[in-house]
Amino acid sequence: MFRGNPTSTVEFDMTSRRSRADNGPTPQRQSALPVACIVTADEDFLEVVIPELSPWVEVIVRDGYENLARWTREANVAAVLLDIDTEGEDELGGLPVLNELRRLNENFTLISLSRARPRAVEKQALNAGADAHFRNPVDVTDLRMALVETMRRRSEDAERERMRQQSIEFSRFQDFVGVSEQMRLVYDAIQQVAGSSINVLIRGESGTGKELAARAIVALSRRANKPYIRVNCAALPESLIESELFGSERGAFTGATESRPGQIELADGGTLFLDEIATLTVPLQTKLLRVLEDHQVQRLGGRTQRKIDFRLICATNEPLEEMVRTGRFREDLYYRIHVIPIDLPPLRERSGDIPLLCDFFLQMHCVANGITVKRISSDALSIFEEHTWPGNVRELENLIQRLVVTVRGDEIGLSNLPSRVLAQSVAAQEAILVPAEGIDFDDEIRRLEVALLTTALSRTQGSKTAAARLLKIDGQRMKYLCRKYAL
Repeated sequence: MFRGNPTSTVEFDMTSRRSRADNGPTPQRQSALPVACIVTADEDFLEVVIPELSPWVEVIVRDGYENLARWTREANVAAVLLDIDTEGEDELGGLPVLNELRRLNENFTLISLSRARPRAVEKQALNAGADAHFRNPVDVTDLRMALVETMRRRSEDAERERMRQQSIEFSRFQDFVGVSEQMRLVYDAIQQVAGSSINVLIRGESGTGKELAARAIVALSRRANKPYIRVNCAALPESLIESELFGSERGAFTGATESRPGQIELADGGTLFLDEIATLTVPLQTKLLRVLEDHQVQRLGGRTQRKIDFRLICATNEPLEEMVRTGRFREDLYYRIHVIPIDLPPLRERSGDIPLLCDFFLQMHCVANGITVKRISSDALSIFEEHTWPGNVRELENLIQRLVVTVRGDEIGLSNLPSRVLAQSVAAQEAILVPAEGIDFDDEIRRLEVALLTTALSRTQGSKTAAARLLKIDGQRMKYLCRKYAL
């Protein structure tokens, strides 16, 4: 049925002719039109479709599937019109090619063509990645309109994605994402202290990014390529934390079968980050203070002092001033570590950064899970901006990660959000009362009246007089409403 070499490529000299059947607007000629590749060996079809498409795209014709995916990438093709029964014994042999094209390029336009009549073929083509499917005989005007519209939509999507990426990059500072004034102050503070060796205390609620701040300070400091040792003081049992911090000699305690350096020694020349420093006992605070004063460390069971040079960064979400006042934290150690404080704002105080954070986490976790990047509906985003986020950025990221995996579609909407987030949102309540598509006011009032009347009558075992008292309306109105709704 088909003619021509299946591996050849044919390029046509394009003109600006238009089909007489075209009633659409005249396209504006450009110096460089997008490239559309038609893959078919049906020359009769080509004679009809090329004049229809040529004013809108630069048409290139191939009559075979060989190396098609690689070639479309090299030729910077914006659209492919693929005849899925062009070659081979399998009449739908182009379906795997369609699937491969979509897998390699999520952004370009794919339209499938076939002579097969069953509806199942169209479904298979769309499942394989086609944006649209046409059966012969093809209405070339409809084909052209589908091609142009899909290319326009995909171009707009690509531009939005490019701008979104630019927005995320512009809003990033080290591992932080945010452009709010509160975060700008944090960035300035980090840059000011990074070049020095002064001790830094990072304060903020759990989940605000205290470790990110510590890493940012290190990354911008002269010790960036030196050891960075992180110790979560709250995660270690009291019986182990002393040897973990200061090291131990062989035989210092039961089970100490060999000498080992502590985390402070390992940080020599670099930076020691003590997270949740407020959980250290007062005796350990005393030993740490001595190390900071003498720049020496002595292992458990050891007799010699070892010279040590490290920068200390601490973090806490506890009120250290109150702990000092009650004797739970040494005042002299407090002043040693509190040389320069950096306060991280909770997420509820920087809600303007939430859209940026959502975009960032969506992209990160979608890519990590090998799925198309999802988006959040405007209603759902409004709810995110209203939520108090007691777990701060960590809570937001964990929720986004969960939604990425559990939501089947491309958009995360109101119905996908957990009830604990919806419960405290005014935006959610408004969206439920008045959805985006609007409501019939009279119908809603009617349903509400019926629900109130039915509930009141149920509670009063059908007594209209008692139900009227419960609803605080007079008996005559109660009887009228019951007649109105046949209750």
